[in-house]
Amino acid sequence: MPIEFLPFTFPLPPTAIAGTSLWALALYVGFSPASDWVIHQLIRWFNFAERTLYFSQKKFDQTRQMRESQNAFYASFLSIFPFLAVGVLCNVSVEFALGSSWAISMGIVACVGCGIYELGRRDGASS
Repeated sequence: MPIEFLPFTFPLPPTAIAGTSLWALALYVGFSPASDWVIHQLIRWFNFAERTLYFSQKKFDQTRQMRESQNAFYASFLSIFPFLAVGVLCNVSVEFALGSSWAISMGIVACVGCGIYELGRRDGASS
């Protein structure tokens, strides 16, 4: 296994991983305009960075649609990392304030609350 070659280990309790993931999901859903903005900015940056790799405009235009959809996929995947970072902060603060037994419970409550908020926000925007 690759982990056997590392000279050090990071003991991560499963509750910390679960709590952080739940908080990240809640923040990603609750702040969906911000997550859409992050995705859009990453797509712009990927498209700009890839344009500098081509010398020929003809070659650039031939593969444009495939590259842009690939960049959209990568941007969608990478957009969760800022929310994971904030999720770590939320999880650590809940563990510090209320104890480790509350970390997952508060993450679930945050997911449900942010999900309901997002449903109401989209319903209000459509009518």
